[in-house]
Amino acid sequence: MDACGERFVIVSGDSRAEVDEVGGGLAGFVQGGRVRVEPHSPTARPAKGSGAVLAPWPNRVRGGRWSLRGARQQLALTEPGAGNAIHGLLRHVPWTLVDRAGDRLVLAAVAAAQPGWPQPVRIRITYTVGAGGLGVETEVENLGSAPVPFGLGFHPYLRVGDVPADDLELTLAARTRLPLRDQLPDGPPEPLERPFAGTPLAGLELDDAFGGCVPVEGDGLVRHRVVAPDGGGTELWAEPAFGWVQVFTPADFPRHGPDGALAGARAVAVEPMTCPPDALNSGTDLIELIPGEAQVLHWGITATG
Repeated sequence: MDACGERFVIVSGDSRAEVDEVGGGLAGFVQGGRVRVEPHSPTARPAKGSGAVLAPWPNRVRGGRWSLRGARQQLALTEPGAGNAIHGLLRHVPWTLVDRAGDRLVLAAVAAAQPGWPQPVRIRITYTVGAGGLGVETEVENLGSAPVPFGLGFHPYLRVGDVPADDLELTLAARTRLPLRDQLPDGPPEPLERPFAGTPLAGLELDDAFGGCVPVEGDGLVRHRVVAPDGGGTELWAEPAFGWVQVFTPADFPRHGPDGALAGARAVAVEPMTCPPDALNSGTDLIELIPGEAQVLHWGITATG
């Protein structure tokens, strides 16, 4: 079996998305003849979190330790070099195929009760493609007997076809930046001195958490985008529940060139999150899941320009 299990493909018109069985994450998206999300091979573990579903918390938990109603919790240290727990519990488990059509795919998984995580949570994701691009609906439900905090994130790397990342401009809906030290919070959010509004990515090295993401247009959606010199762009939209975004610009993302050879290239991850890093300790913007009550959240990606 490939490292990512089965590779599911959904298509409608000029929109095509690929999704991995293992991890349930997005493995590529094309719209309008241009790649919009970095693809990755089904034969290797996705590099640098590519396409991952981040649940039941996104980003890091300091030392893997947190407390729930006075009871200390200790998660497995899945970022062993730094001694933290990172990106939830479902990145490397097979997801169950619930439903599949030409333009629609539904997968589900359960973050089981385990050391450091006291209540089972079911996550059900519906991926849909169409004229408006890619839509992602996530339904989460606490299957346990007591409330549990929850956070959700996703880890797509955005592209505008073959345009190099350094030639793109970045716009974020964020109004604040969270100071980080060793990728963990180091103080309260600070207002952005300059907003990201058509900011060139050339020369920027980011692995930063931004907050205050609010709608600026009348449709009530948070919008982040990258735009190429020709005016074409790729936009990530999300409901206001995704009030945070992590932006990561590694210089060594593995990408196949025109000759098929694999080489490191600059890439830009735009990661919508419902809460900031280490939210299980700070409590900031956590969603409380009540047993038996479902929460539904939406985001997506579409071509612009």
